[in-house]
This record gives sequence, C-alpha cells and structure tokens, in this order.
Amino acid sequence: MAGPKSSSKPSPASSETYVAVSTLWTSYLDQTPDRLKFIDAFLAFTVLSGVLQFVYCVLVTNFPFNAFLAGFASSVGQFVLTASLRAQVNPENRSEFKEVSPERAFADFALGSIVLHFFVFNFLG
Repeated sequence: MAGPKSSSKPSPASSETYVAVSTLWTSYLDQTPDRLKFIDAFLAFTVLSGVLQFVYCVLVTNFPFNAFLAGFASSVGQFVLTASLRAQVNPENRSEFKEVSPERAFADFALGSIVLHFFVFNFLG
C-alpha cells in the first residue's frame, strides 16, 4: 500500500517567504556599508557565544554558577554595547545622533566594554 504522494511543488507561502528573504538579503548586501556589516558579524558572534554558553549550562553542567552568570552577562552586555555602537555609527541615523561622531561612539563603546569586562572579571570570584 502506497502512502500519499507528496507534491514536489513548494507551497505559495514558502515561495513568497523565500522571495522575501532573498530580497532582504540582497538589499542588505548591496546597501549596507562594510563598517556596519563588520559590526553585524560581531553581533552574530556574541549571540552565538551566549547561546552556546546557555546550551552548555543546560546540557552539561552549571557547576561554577558564577562563571556561567559572568560569561552569559558578558555576552548580553557586549551585545547591548555593540548594538548601541551600530545605531550610533549608522549613516541613516545621523539625525538621531547629531552631536555624537563615529569616533566618539567608538570611544564610548570601548570604555563601556572595559568597564563591563572589569565587573565580569570581578564577579568570577
């Protein structure tokens, strides 16, 4: 007895989704400056780092719980600081951050990162 035949044609919803995602990706690659792409890559890295730490904590162990909290807080804090940097150096947001130059935004990001990691290091115990 043969089971129901599956059609090889994609559903209209999945086809529309593919077209939308493809258009979004092409637009991102064409219109986003390289500086913002680099920041986006770092944002993806911090998200991946936080997810891996959480999965490790759930599946393996959270034995030094302070270490997990410090590492996860470091990932979340670094993501927030980097997202703020991205918003401030984006040329399309120039009207929002008139008084903040890209150099000043990076200096704030660097100082915030140093302070964040100082507290994370001290939280380890």
